[in-house]
This record gives sequence, structure tokens and C-alpha cells, in this order.
Amino acid sequence: MVRTEISLFLKNVPGELGKMASLFSKAGINIDAITIQDASAYVQELFKARGKSLQRIASAASYNSMRKDSAKFALIRLLVDNNDLAMDLLSKNDYLFDIMPVIAIKLKNKPGELAEITNRFGKEGININYIYGSVSDPEEHCLFVFSPEDIELAAKIFTK
Repeated sequence: MVRTEISLFLKNVPGELGKMASLFSKAGINIDAITIQDASAYVQELFKARGKSLQRIASAASYNSMRKDSAKFALIRLLVDNNDLAMDLLSKNDYLFDIMPVIAIKLKNKPGELAEITNRFGKEGININYIYGSVSDPEEHCLFVFSPEDIELAAKIFTK
């Protein structure tokens, strides 16, 4: 199922995530999935990846400067149950954010489920940019979020 993911940078200081989560809570917005990554690690991996592909946009010094600046922030990606209200709240509270379509799939919590889904991506030639998910009670389903390079093709595959 195609869902809209919200991504934003939060200051990497105590209380910032709680502040944002409280805004959502007071508005009755549920966070269905969330991942948090140190932004400096993100920039560092970007530098390494671009170095391997020889497609650096900026110099090594620029990336090092970005890495130092980005240590002050965390990259948050999340799915919520009311995107319009969440984006309105984020805007009104001066958060800078972006949205993008992702594939969110509920999987059975048993061995082989993730392998089956990711093999389907592979057979169709779709690269997965990143993934995050949850593991719950063995009797429950897990929600996994995939960011494929080709969202349109992935949507066709997983809506069948």
C-alpha cells in the first residue's frame, strides 16, 4: 500500500522528539511508524557512497563541514494516520519537512516474510533505498516501510 512518509530534521537535543510527539498527541495524530537516524551518520554515508560512485557533488571539505553541522540534527522519518493535520501542525510550528511516497506492508511475524517481499522487489529489478519496520507479538502482523527507487512499479506489484 502506498503511504506518505514525512521526513524532517529535529535538533539533536533532549526533549525535541517529545515536543513533536506531544504536538501530534494533542491533535489526536497517531504515529504508525518512525525511524530516527543521526544526521551526521547520514551525511557520512552519503559521502562514502558518492565517493565510490565517483559522483561527488561537493568537495571532501564540504562534506566534512556538512557532517559537523549535521551532528546538531537527527533525521526523522515517520508515517502518521492523518498526514494533512500533521503537515499543518509541523508548518504552524516552524518545522521544515518533506514528504514522499513509500510502500507500507503488513507482514506476518514469521521467518521468511521479509525475504519473500524483498525478493519480489529484486525480481522486478526495483532497488530499495531504505527500509524500517516493527516487530510485535508473534501473533500480530508487523508494519514494514520500504522506499523503493521506482514507487509506481512497486505500487503495482504490491497492490495486487
